[in-house]
Amino acid sequence: MLEIYAGSTLVKRFLQIDKLSTAMGTADGGVRDYRFGYGVLDANLNGEADPRERQVYFEVSTFSTYVFYERP
Repeated sequence: MLEIYAGSTLVKRFLQIDKLSTAMGTADGGVRDYRFGYGVLDANLNGEADPRERQVYFEVSTFSTYVFYERP
């Protein structure tokens, strides 16, 4: 799971993350200020991948507060 917070409020949750990678520049090969990945957007924040919730591409800024963990 990857959870994204605005202060102390949970605003987005992604489940079944395929990968979470650091972005690299194409011209200079330098590290970019965000991470990207693919996962199921938990739109209703119930912690489960419901039939209507689809896998999406997402980016997370290094300025974001996020928690990445394996579901216990």
